[in-house]
Amino acid sequence: MHGKKWILIGGLAIGLISVLLVFFGNPGNMGYCIACFIRDTAGALGVHQAAAVQYIRPEIIGLVLGSLIAALIAKEFMPRGGSSPATRFVLGFMVMVAALVFLGCPLRMVLRIAGGDLNAIVGLVGFAAGIAGGVFFLKKGYSLKRTHKMPLTDGISLPVIQIGLLVLLITAPAFIFFSESGPGSMHAPIIISLIAGLIVGVLAQRSRLCMVGGIRDLILFKDWTLLLGFVGILIAAAIANVCFGFFHVSFMDQPIAHTDGVWNFLSMAAVGLGSVMLGGCPLRQLVLSGEGNSDSVITVFGYFVGAAFAHNFGLASSATTVTDGVVSGGPTLAGKIATIAIIVVLVIIAVINTKKAPEPVVAETVEEKPEPTDMQVAK
Repeated sequence: MHGKKWILIGGLAIGLISVLLVFFGNPGNMGYCIACFIRDTAGALGVHQAAAVQYIRPEIIGLVLGSLIAALIAKEFMPRGGSSPATRFVLGFMVMVAALVFLGCPLRMVLRIAGGDLNAIVGLVGFAAGIAGGVFFLKKGYSLKRTHKMPLTDGISLPVIQIGLLVLLITAPAFIFFSESGPGSMHAPIIISLIAGLIVGVLAQRSRLCMVGGIRDLILFKDWTLLLGFVGILIAAAIANVCFGFFHVSFMDQPIAHTDGVWNFLSMAAVGLGSVMLGGCPLRQLVLSGEGNSDSVITVFGYFVGAAFAHNFGLASSATTVTDGVVSGGPTLAGKIATIAIIVVLVIIAVINTKKAPEPVVAETVEEKPEPTDMQVAK
Protein backbone atom coordinates (compact mmCIF):
# COMPACT_ATOMS: atom_id res chain seq x y z
CA MET A 1 0.00 0.00 0.00
CA HIS A 2 2.97 2.29 -0.51
CA GLY A 3 2.18 3.25 -4.13
CA LYS A 4 1.01 6.68 -5.22
CA LYS A 5 -2.61 5.58 -5.52
CA TRP A 6 -2.78 4.26 -1.96
CA ILE A 7 -1.00 7.25 -0.48
CA LEU A 8 -3.58 9.52 -2.13
CA ILE A 9 -6.46 7.30 -0.96
CA GLY A 10 -5.03 7.30 2.57
CA GLY A 11 -4.83 11.09 2.54
CA LEU A 12 -8.39 11.44 1.22
CA ALA A 13 -9.71 9.11 3.93
CA ILE A 14 -7.84 10.91 6.73
CA GLY A 15 -9.10 14.28 5.51
CA LEU A 16 -12.70 13.05 5.52
CA ILE A 17 -12.36 11.39 8.94
CA SER A 18 -10.93 14.60 10.41
CA VAL A 19 -13.94 16.65 9.33
CA LEU A 20 -16.35 13.96 10.54
CA LEU A 21 -14.71 14.18 13.98
CA VAL A 22 -15.51 17.91 13.99
CA PHE A 23 -19.10 17.08 13.04
CA PHE A 24 -19.32 14.68 15.99
CA GLY A 25 -17.95 17.20 18.48
CA ASN A 26 -14.24 17.99 18.09
CA PRO A 27 -13.20 21.68 17.93
CA GLY A 28 -13.39 23.48 14.58
CA ASN A 29 -10.57 22.70 12.14
CA MET A 30 -9.27 20.29 14.80
CA GLY A 31 -10.67 16.94 13.83
CA TYR A 32 -7.11 15.74 14.24
CA CYS A 33 -4.16 17.57 15.77
CA ILE A 34 -1.25 15.62 17.21
CA ALA A 35 0.16 18.60 19.11
CA CYS A 36 -3.19 19.70 20.55
CA PHE A 37 -4.26 16.18 21.49
CA ILE A 38 -0.98 15.35 23.25
CA ARG A 39 -1.30 18.67 25.10
CA ASP A 40 -4.89 17.80 26.13
CA THR A 41 -3.77 14.39 27.39
CA ALA A 42 -0.94 15.98 29.39
CA GLY A 43 -3.50 18.30 30.97
CA ALA A 44 -5.83 15.42 31.81
CA LEU A 45 -2.98 13.77 33.70
CA GLY A 46 -2.39 16.97 35.65
CA VAL A 47 1.01 17.71 34.11
CA HIS A 48 -0.20 21.22 33.25
CA GLN A 49 -2.99 23.25 34.85
CA ALA A 50 -4.63 24.90 31.82
CA ALA A 51 -8.22 23.94 32.64
CA ALA A 52 -9.51 24.54 29.10
CA VAL A 53 -7.30 21.85 27.51
CA GLN A 54 -7.59 18.70 29.64
CA TYR A 55 -8.91 15.50 28.08
CA ILE A 56 -7.38 12.11 27.25
CA ARG A 57 -7.79 12.04 23.48
CA PRO A 58 -8.85 8.62 22.09
CA GLU A 59 -7.63 9.68 18.64
CA ILE A 60 -4.02 9.42 19.81
CA ILE A 61 -4.66 6.08 21.52
CA GLY A 62 -6.28 4.69 18.39
CA LEU A 63 -3.57 6.03 16.11
CA VAL A 64 -0.75 4.28 17.98
CA LEU A 65 -2.69 1.02 18.36
CA GLY A 66 -3.80 1.13 14.72
CA SER A 67 -0.20 1.54 13.64
CA LEU A 68 0.80 -1.40 15.84
CA ILE A 69 -1.92 -3.63 14.38
CA ALA A 70 -1.01 -2.71 10.80
CA ALA A 71 2.70 -3.26 11.46
CA LEU A 72 2.06 -6.69 13.04
CA ILE A 73 -0.15 -7.81 10.14
CA ALA A 74 2.42 -6.64 7.58
CA LYS A 75 5.25 -8.15 9.66
CA GLU A 76 6.86 -4.71 9.93
CA PHE A 77 6.88 -4.48 13.72
CA MET A 78 10.54 -4.27 14.66
CA PRO A 79 11.82 -2.96 18.01
CA ARG A 80 14.72 -0.64 17.25
CA GLY A 81 16.27 2.53 18.61
CA GLY A 82 19.39 3.96 20.20
CA SER A 83 19.84 6.79 17.70
CA SER A 84 20.74 9.82 19.84
CA PRO A 85 17.73 9.46 22.20
CA ALA A 86 18.56 12.48 24.37
CA THR A 87 18.86 14.72 21.31
CA ARG A 88 15.56 13.39 19.99
CA PHE A 89 13.86 14.19 23.30
CA VAL A 90 15.10 17.78 23.12
CA LEU A 91 14.05 18.10 19.47
CA GLY A 92 10.59 16.75 20.27
CA PHE A 93 10.27 19.19 23.16
CA MET A 94 11.12 22.16 20.92
CA VAL A 95 8.90 21.07 18.03
CA MET A 96 5.94 20.84 20.41
CA VAL A 97 6.53 24.28 21.93
CA ALA A 98 6.78 25.83 18.45
CA ALA A 99 3.61 24.01 17.33
CA LEU A 100 1.69 25.44 20.28
CA VAL A 101 2.88 28.94 19.39
CA PHE A 102 1.27 28.34 15.98
CA LEU A 103 -1.69 26.53 17.59
CA GLY A 104 -1.43 23.27 15.72
CA CYS A 105 0.79 20.56 14.27
CA PRO A 106 1.45 20.18 10.52
CA LEU A 107 -1.65 17.99 10.16
CA ARG A 108 -3.86 20.62 11.75
CA MET A 109 -2.18 23.26 9.57
CA VAL A 110 -3.49 21.41 6.49
CA LEU A 111 -6.93 20.99 8.08
CA ARG A 112 -7.03 24.70 8.90
CA ILE A 113 -6.25 25.56 5.28
CA ALA A 114 -8.99 23.16 4.19
CA GLY A 115 -11.37 25.07 6.46
CA GLY A 116 -10.50 28.42 4.87
CA ASP A 117 -8.07 29.66 7.54
CA LEU A 118 -5.69 31.98 5.67
CA ASN A 119 -3.40 32.24 8.69
CA ALA A 120 -2.48 28.60 8.14
CA ILE A 121 -1.27 29.41 4.62
CA VAL A 122 1.26 31.76 6.20
CA GLY A 123 2.21 28.89 8.48
CA LEU A 124 2.59 26.59 5.47
CA VAL A 125 5.07 28.98 3.87
CA GLY A 126 7.10 29.00 7.09
CA PHE A 127 6.80 25.21 7.35
CA ALA A 128 8.18 24.78 3.83
CA ALA A 129 11.01 27.22 4.59
CA GLY A 130 11.93 25.24 7.70
CA ILE A 131 11.92 21.99 5.74
CA ALA A 132 14.15 23.57 3.11
CA GLY A 133 16.56 24.49 5.91
CA GLY A 134 16.49 20.90 7.13
CA VAL A 135 17.19 19.62 3.61
CA PHE A 136 20.22 21.93 3.48
CA PHE A 137 21.68 20.18 6.52
CA LEU A 138 20.74 16.74 5.19
CA LYS A 139 22.72 17.46 2.05
CA LYS A 140 25.66 18.51 4.22
CA GLY A 141 25.60 15.17 6.04
CA TYR A 142 23.29 15.73 9.04
CA SER A 143 22.54 12.50 10.90
CA LEU A 144 21.55 11.28 14.36
CA LYS A 145 23.32 7.96 13.69
CA ARG A 146 21.90 4.52 13.00
CA THR A 147 19.29 2.65 15.02
CA HIS A 148 19.93 -0.75 16.59
CA LYS A 149 17.81 -3.76 17.48
CA MET A 150 16.12 -3.25 20.85
CA PRO A 151 14.27 -5.49 23.34
CA LEU A 152 10.57 -6.16 22.80
CA THR A 153 9.73 -4.15 25.92
CA ASP A 154 11.11 -1.02 24.24
CA GLY A 155 9.08 -1.65 21.10
CA ILE A 156 5.73 -2.06 22.82
CA SER A 157 6.18 0.66 25.45
CA LEU A 158 4.01 3.37 23.88
CA PRO A 159 1.17 1.02 22.82
CA VAL A 160 1.04 -0.32 26.39
CA ILE A 161 0.91 3.23 27.75
CA GLN A 162 -1.96 4.02 25.36
CA ILE A 163 -3.94 1.03 26.62
CA GLY A 164 -3.42 2.34 30.15
CA LEU A 165 -4.65 5.78 29.09
CA LEU A 166 -7.76 4.22 27.51
CA VAL A 167 -8.55 2.51 30.81
CA LEU A 168 -8.17 5.83 32.65
CA LEU A 169 -10.40 7.59 30.10
CA ILE A 170 -13.17 5.03 30.43
CA THR A 171 -13.03 4.66 34.21
CA ALA A 172 -12.48 8.42 34.81
CA PRO A 173 -10.88 8.22 38.29
CA ALA A 174 -10.87 11.36 40.43
CA PHE A 175 -7.23 12.18 39.70
CA ILE A 176 -7.89 12.56 35.95
CA PHE A 177 -8.92 16.07 34.84
CA PHE A 178 -11.65 16.78 32.30
CA SER A 179 -12.23 20.28 30.88
CA GLU A 180 -15.67 21.73 31.50
CA SER A 181 -15.23 24.48 28.90
CA GLY A 182 -12.87 25.35 26.08
CA PRO A 183 -11.31 23.04 23.47
CA GLY A 184 -10.79 20.19 25.95
CA SER A 185 -14.53 19.97 26.58
CA MET A 186 -15.24 19.63 22.87
CA HIS A 187 -14.87 16.06 21.68
CA ALA A 188 -16.58 13.35 19.72
CA PRO A 189 -17.92 10.30 21.62
CA ILE A 190 -15.12 8.03 22.84
CA ILE A 191 -16.01 5.08 20.62
CA ILE A 192 -16.16 7.23 17.48
CA SER A 193 -12.83 8.92 18.28
CA LEU A 194 -11.18 5.59 19.05
CA ILE A 195 -12.38 3.93 15.84
CA ALA A 196 -11.34 6.99 13.83
CA GLY A 197 -7.90 6.83 15.44
CA LEU A 198 -7.53 3.12 14.65
CA ILE A 199 -8.39 3.75 10.99
CA VAL A 200 -6.01 6.71 10.74
CA GLY A 201 -3.26 4.66 12.40
CA VAL A 202 -3.66 1.82 9.92
CA LEU A 203 -3.82 4.14 6.91
CA ALA A 204 -0.85 6.24 8.03
CA GLN A 205 1.28 3.16 8.72
CA ARG A 206 0.53 1.45 5.44
CA SER A 207 0.87 4.59 3.29
CA ARG A 208 3.96 6.00 5.11
CA LEU A 209 2.08 9.31 5.31
CA CYS A 210 4.17 12.22 6.62
CA MET A 211 3.44 15.93 6.44
CA VAL A 212 7.17 16.72 6.39
CA GLY A 213 8.26 13.88 4.12
CA GLY A 214 6.23 15.09 1.14
CA ILE A 215 7.85 18.54 0.96
CA ARG A 216 11.27 17.17 1.99
CA ASP A 217 11.29 14.54 -0.77
CA LEU A 218 10.07 17.06 -3.33
CA ILE A 219 12.98 19.39 -2.54
CA LEU A 220 15.58 16.67 -2.04
CA PHE A 221 14.66 14.11 -4.71
CA LYS A 222 12.04 15.88 -6.88
CA ASP A 223 9.71 13.07 -5.75
CA TRP A 224 6.01 13.96 -5.40
CA THR A 225 4.87 10.61 -3.99
CA LEU A 226 4.47 11.43 -0.28
CA LEU A 227 3.08 14.87 -1.12
CA LEU A 228 0.01 13.14 -2.57
CA GLY A 229 -1.09 12.24 0.96
CA PHE A 230 -0.81 15.90 1.95
CA VAL A 231 -2.87 16.90 -1.10
CA GLY A 232 -5.42 14.16 -0.43
CA ILE A 233 -6.06 15.40 3.12
CA LEU A 234 -6.46 18.97 1.86
CA ILE A 235 -8.90 18.07 -0.94
CA ALA A 236 -11.11 15.71 1.08
CA ALA A 237 -11.24 17.99 4.13
CA ALA A 238 -12.05 21.06 2.01
CA ILE A 239 -14.91 19.29 0.21
CA ALA A 240 -16.27 17.87 3.48
CA ASN A 241 -16.03 21.29 5.16
CA VAL A 242 -18.07 22.83 2.35
CA CYS A 243 -20.67 20.06 2.61
CA PHE A 244 -21.03 20.47 6.38
CA GLY A 245 -20.98 24.27 6.27
CA PHE A 246 -17.65 24.53 8.12
CA PHE A 247 -15.76 26.30 5.31
CA HIS A 248 -15.05 29.98 6.00
CA VAL A 249 -12.32 31.89 4.17
CA SER A 250 -10.76 34.62 6.32
CA PHE A 251 -7.94 35.60 8.62
CA MET A 252 -10.25 36.58 11.46
CA ASP A 253 -12.86 34.53 13.32
CA GLN A 254 -11.14 31.22 12.72
CA PRO A 255 -11.52 28.53 15.40
CA ILE A 256 -8.57 28.30 17.80
CA ALA A 257 -6.19 30.35 15.65
CA HIS A 258 -4.37 33.67 15.87
CA THR A 259 -3.67 36.23 13.17
CA ASP A 260 -0.04 37.19 13.87
CA GLY A 261 1.59 36.32 10.55
CA VAL A 262 5.20 36.76 11.65
CA TRP A 263 4.90 34.23 14.44
CA ASN A 264 2.72 31.87 12.42
CA PHE A 265 5.58 31.81 9.89
CA LEU A 266 8.47 31.52 12.35
CA SER A 267 6.85 28.95 14.64
CA MET A 268 6.02 26.64 11.74
CA ALA A 269 9.50 27.18 10.29
CA ALA A 270 10.82 25.81 13.59
CA VAL A 271 8.39 22.88 13.38
CA GLY A 272 9.49 22.14 9.82
CA LEU A 273 13.21 22.29 10.59
CA GLY A 274 12.91 20.27 13.80
CA SER A 275 10.74 17.62 12.16
CA VAL A 276 13.22 17.11 9.31
CA MET A 277 15.95 16.69 11.91
CA LEU A 278 13.79 14.07 13.67
CA GLY A 279 13.03 12.25 10.43
CA GLY A 280 9.28 12.89 10.38
CA CYS A 281 6.35 15.01 11.54
CA PRO A 282 4.48 14.38 14.84
CA LEU A 283 1.99 12.13 13.05
CA ARG A 284 4.81 10.03 11.62
CA GLN A 285 6.54 9.81 15.01
CA LEU A 286 3.40 8.31 16.58
CA VAL A 287 3.11 5.81 13.74
CA LEU A 288 6.77 4.81 14.11
CA SER A 289 6.19 4.38 17.86
CA GLY A 290 3.49 1.85 17.04
CA GLU A 291 5.94 0.04 14.75
CA GLY A 292 8.37 -0.47 17.65
CA ASN A 293 10.72 2.48 17.15
CA SER A 294 11.83 3.49 20.65
CA ASP A 295 13.55 6.62 19.29
CA SER A 296 10.12 7.85 18.23
CA VAL A 297 8.78 6.94 21.68
CA ILE A 298 11.43 9.20 23.20
CA THR A 299 10.42 11.92 20.74
CA VAL A 300 6.77 11.57 21.79
CA PHE A 301 7.84 11.90 25.43
CA GLY A 302 9.57 15.12 24.35
CA TYR A 303 6.30 16.31 22.79
CA PHE A 304 4.46 15.50 26.03
CA VAL A 305 6.87 17.40 28.26
CA GLY A 306 7.07 20.28 25.76
CA ALA A 307 3.28 20.64 25.78
CA ALA A 308 3.17 20.79 29.57
CA PHE A 309 6.08 23.25 29.67
CA ALA A 310 4.46 25.51 27.06
CA HIS A 311 1.29 25.88 29.13
CA ASN A 312 2.92 25.99 32.55
CA PHE A 313 5.27 28.81 31.53
CA GLY A 314 3.03 30.83 29.22
CA LEU A 315 4.68 29.92 25.90
CA ALA A 316 1.53 28.66 24.13
CA SER A 317 -0.48 31.16 22.11
CA SER A 318 -4.16 31.89 22.56
CA ALA A 319 -6.81 32.34 19.89
CA THR A 320 -7.40 35.83 18.53
CA THR A 321 -10.69 37.29 19.73
CA VAL A 322 -12.43 40.62 19.17
CA THR A 323 -14.47 42.13 21.99
CA ASP A 324 -16.07 45.56 21.51
CA GLY A 325 -13.61 46.27 18.73
CA VAL A 326 -10.59 45.32 20.84
CA VAL A 327 -8.41 42.53 19.45
CA SER A 328 -6.80 40.22 22.00
CA GLY A 329 -5.00 36.90 22.05
CA GLY A 330 -2.16 35.65 19.88
CA PRO A 331 1.39 34.67 20.78
CA THR A 332 2.80 35.73 24.15
CA LEU A 333 6.10 37.55 24.63
CA ALA A 334 7.49 34.40 26.23
CA GLY A 335 6.31 32.37 23.25
CA LYS A 336 8.01 34.74 20.80
CA ILE A 337 11.30 34.60 22.71
CA ALA A 338 11.02 30.81 22.89
CA THR A 339 10.43 30.55 19.13
CA ILE A 340 13.59 32.51 18.30
CA ALA A 341 15.58 30.53 20.87
CA ILE A 342 14.27 27.26 19.43
CA ILE A 343 15.33 28.17 15.90
CA VAL A 344 18.82 29.09 17.13
CA VAL A 345 19.18 25.87 19.15
CA LEU A 346 17.90 23.76 16.25
CA VAL A 347 20.53 25.23 13.96
CA ILE A 348 23.24 24.60 16.57
CA ILE A 349 22.15 20.96 16.96
CA ALA A 350 22.05 20.56 13.18
CA VAL A 351 25.58 21.94 12.80
CA ILE A 352 26.95 19.74 15.60
CA ASN A 353 25.41 16.62 14.04
CA THR A 354 26.46 17.40 10.49
CA LYS A 355 29.44 15.43 9.27
CA LYS A 356 31.80 17.32 7.08
CA ALA A 357 32.55 15.51 3.86
CA PRO A 358 36.06 14.05 4.04
CA GLU A 359 38.67 15.92 2.12
CA PRO A 360 39.46 14.18 -1.16
CA VAL A 361 42.68 12.20 -0.94
CA VAL A 362 45.18 13.46 -3.46
CA ALA A 363 47.87 10.94 -4.32
CA GLU A 364 51.34 12.34 -4.08
CA THR A 365 53.08 12.44 -7.43
CA VAL A 366 56.69 11.43 -7.53
CA GLU A 367 58.64 13.37 -10.05
CA GLU A 368 60.42 10.94 -12.32
CA LYS A 369 64.09 11.70 -12.83
CA PRO A 370 65.30 11.39 -16.41
CA GLU A 371 67.62 8.54 -17.19
CA PRO A 372 71.26 9.74 -17.14
CA THR A 373 72.89 10.21 -20.49
CA ASP A 374 76.00 8.33 -21.52
CA MET A 375 78.04 11.50 -21.00
CA GLN A 376 76.75 11.82 -17.40
CA VAL A 377 77.53 8.17 -16.69
CA ALA A 378 81.04 8.60 -18.02
CA LYS A 379 81.58 11.56 -15.71
